[in-house]
Amino acid sequence: MLKQLDAAAIVQFHDKMLSDTEWPAREPGATSAGIWLWIEANHRYNTLLWNEEDKARRTDVASSEIAACKRLIDQYNQKRNDAVEAIDEAILTELGDCPRGDHARLNSETAGAMIDRLSILSLKIFHMREQTLRVDAGADHIARCSDKLQRLIVQRQDLASCFDELIAEAMQGRAYFKVYRQFKMYNDPTLNPYLYNQQNRVAAGGVAP
Repeated sequence: MLKQLDAAAIVQFHDKMLSDTEWPAREPGATSAGIWLWIEANHRYNTLLWNEEDKARRTDVASSEIAACKRLIDQYNQKRNDAVEAIDEAILTELGDCPRGDHARLNSETAGAMIDRLSILSLKIFHMREQTLRVDAGADHIARCSDKLQRLIVQRQDLASCFDELIAEAMQGRAYFKVYRQFKMYNDPTLNPYLYNQQNRVAAGGVAP
């Protein structure tokens, strides 16, 4: 399974999804399975996040619309991170039969986090390329965006090489990574003081703000 999980395939998958006019509205799973199901889910939520972040910068709508965008951003970000953990768990399961060498190095970044970054870079490349094709923008804007596009492409190529190296070394027992789990304190009503203080006031007979 992991032999088929190379950066070139992931990059191609990311770009293919972004070119699909029915995506990301379509739920993940229609064309994917296994690790790829979670890769698609991660990419989908990154795309939904990108769209909501753009909408949240508007200044010509009511503040309630911006608040709704912010809540969706929070939800999508949580699901994006959940998908990263699921990717890591699936890869580590596949690596379970690969013995770890005594001097194997610990990679500080997980494979799932690298796939997440590849997803974000694909979004940056997709949208920066759109900027280079604008007919309503001046030559200076097109030139700046073209330069940025080339740097983003190189950045993705470099990250792709690092990903392939990590997977190859992990399969050989020369490298490994850990899933540390998320601790999103602001999403947990037992850890966010604004949320648990509100709950405590309600429990004590007060009125929630």
